Amino acid sequence: MAERIPILNIKVDNISKKELLENFHSGVLITPNVDHLMKLQKDREFYDIYQKAEYVTVDSQIVKLALKFLGTPVKEIITGSDFLPSFYTFHKHNENIKIFLLGAAPGVADKAMGMINQKAGRKIVTGAYSPTFGFEKNETECSKIVEILNSSPANVLVVGVGAPKQEKWIYKYRDQLKGIKIYLAIGATIDFEAGNIKRAPKIFQKLALEWLYRLMKEPKRLWRRYIIEDFPFFYLILKQKLKIYNNPFS
Repeated sequence: MAERIPILNIKVDNISKKELLENFHSGVLITPNVDHLMKLQKDREFYDIYQKAEYVTVDSQIVKLALKFLGTPVKEIITGSDFLPSFYTFHKHNENIKIFLLGAAPGVADKAMGMINQKAGRKIVTGAYSPTFGFEKNETECSKIVEILNSSPANVLVVGVGAPKQEKWIYKYRDQLKGIKIYLAIGATIDFEAGNIKRAPKIFQKLALEWLYRLMKEPKRLWRRYIIEDFPFFYLILKQKLKIYNNPFS
């Protein structure tokens, strides 16, 4: 097991991508960013899920810098959008790995499936489904998804419907999914794989400004999250540094 490092009210794995790829045989991967960490201050269900997840890896340069400021640096950032291509490349010759994509807008998951299979050189992605908006509250659709997954040969489920919806859906239905061994809760990654959304240029990523690039691309959708909801993160990290931060759920 990797060393786990505390940040606010959760712990993250101090693990390299290579170590994760070699040792990830079952369980759930969650990749926290600043937005996750702020939601975790208010959402008890989301917080409880984080305590159960088998793998929790840093998804943000800002979170990585915060951990360095706290004196507990991690080896590497492992974002969902970087991990999925590494995962299917690592397993491209492993016929025992079969992936299902759940998420994105109609047609996008199917496009991502085709592009991933082309890159992997085999049908590593065996199915895809784009749920309707608000599907997580629709028991009929959720039952349909469970049925599709249980009749699929897939043993890896990629869920990209945004946090905390994707993590909550996984834990609500995990016990009903008999064939799935590995769960990847990785946000907009299906859109990235389909080419539907472009990731920030590398320079933005290295300078911890990927959030700014995304804000410029989708200001109406993201301004409140990045400017208002996530800004108090820096104050909370300072409190942790001064040893005066308190877990709201302890």
